[in-house]
Amino acid sequence: MSDEEREEKEFDLTTPEVVTKYKNAAEILNKALQLVISECKPKAKIVDICEKGDTFIREQTGNTYKNVKRKIEKGIAFPTCISVNNTVCHFSPLASDETVLEEGDLIKIDMGCHIDGFIAVVAHTHVLQEGPVTGRAADVIAATNAAAEVALRLVRPGRKNKDVTDAIQKVAAAYDCKIVEGVLSHQLKQFVIDGNKAVLSVSNPETRVDDAEFEENEVYAIDIVTSTGDGKPKLLDERQTTIYKRAVDRNYHLKMKASRALEEKRARLGLVECVNHELLQPYPVLHEKPGDLVAHIKFTVLLMPNGSDRITSHPLQELQPTKSIDNDPEIKTWLALGIKTKKKGGGKKKKGKKGDKVEDSAEAEAMDADNGVATQE
Repeated sequence: MSDEEREEKEFDLTTPEVVTKYKNAAEILNKALQLVISECKPKAKIVDICEKGDTFIREQTGNTYKNVKRKIEKGIAFPTCISVNNTVCHFSPLASDETVLEEGDLIKIDMGCHIDGFIAVVAHTHVLQEGPVTGRAADVIAATNAAAEVALRLVRPGRKNKDVTDAIQKVAAAYDCKIVEGVLSHQLKQFVIDGNKAVLSVSNPETRVDDAEFEENEVYAIDIVTSTGDGKPKLLDERQTTIYKRAVDRNYHLKMKASRALEEKRARLGLVECVNHELLQPYPVLHEKPGDLVAHIKFTVLLMPNGSDRITSHPLQELQPTKSIDNDPEIKTWLALGIKTKKKGGGKKKKGKKGDKVEDSAEAEAMDADNGVATQE
């Protein structure tokens, strides 16, 4: 296939090569997340940890697809962000920032990786402490995790995006928490991190998306952000914004990429001009009220013919929440839904070739309804 033909063709999961690239990107990203978590220690500078996450992704993707005829773009799809406590998202500071982590901080890690434009994203919440997480911190993480598990089961062919919006709000309410407004779960396409099909976190007059039905062979970034506060975050300081999305001319095939802003202070003037002319879209750093706690879980899911395949994730710490979803039959029914599609007929399973085994993170994770802990076999 020529380069011109590749530009015109829209690749999806019906192409095995595409599935492989998504899974390779996810494997690198899961390892990068593990690295970042291990670097989160009291008094560690956030900017240093973010840089280690980004460097790992660059190095690992740089070692893939080296001996191919066609040059393949690969690397960071979304810069490493570490947002603490009541900070909701997108905190990825510049080199001059001195912000450090403290014992007991509730940390949200958000990052993305791509190979040939096929994007894997992940967000994870971790509390900087030894032993089980308790109290409201446990409530908000358990709420986010349970909502993510419900969303995983409802984002499936034939279901509607509105069903997911309503369900995750109900789960959060069971833990006396609120889903944060303004967060969208998006369809992913090649070089497109926010496809047209989307799932609202909260329905309100300010934010609307078109009604949509999920279809086989689509890919989604499921993004769940939950707060112990009112779920209506505010922008406090525009100078904290360091991540922007660049819109490439549609004549060259629409490509959306997120990248870290230039670190020179004088670049601010250029950024303002680009934003004003809608050449760049900012990802603002938002905050809930002081004392509120915000948790974030995001994962990438492939809607394969044999069911949903969650390819990015990380197990949570032990949680001991004060609330429970045990007494809600509707939520328990959602969580009981299968992730894989049962095949009709009694054909024999094909034996996989040696070395072809791919970990199925969706089936490896089990949901403990009592405490919302995702565990990995």
